Amino acid sequence: MIISERIFKRLKELSMSQKEFAEKTGIQPSTISEWKKKKANPSSDKIMAICVALDVTPEWLLSGVGPAGNRKNRQDYYIIDKNSELGTLIETYMDTDDEMRARMMGYLTAFIDISGGRKK
Repeated sequence: MIISERIFKRLKELSMSQKEFAEKTGIQPSTISEWKKKKANPSSDKIMAICVALDVTPEWLLSGVGPAGNRKNRQDYYIIDKNSELGTLIETYMDTDDEMRARMMGYLTAFIDISGGRKK
């Protein structure tokens, strides 16, 4: 199955119209129609917007491997939109020196401890 086929399969599962999908992704409806008509795949710059709109992981969209519709599953790695809150947090962390990173991790650990632990 190619990427565009997974997109339309997922749209059907979500009972989402191509128009709704276009609105959620910012992708032109004519482009989406072309994917369906020509069995073409989206360009790489559209992948993250598609994943967010369909609530799937990039791994699933690109390969069909992994769960669809459950982005909360823990992975060995993460693909994160750098413009998201988590992306900003990671960017800020990466811009600090080793000493500051260690302090941040200490604060985070202490916060988790006093707030009753991690979310399951």
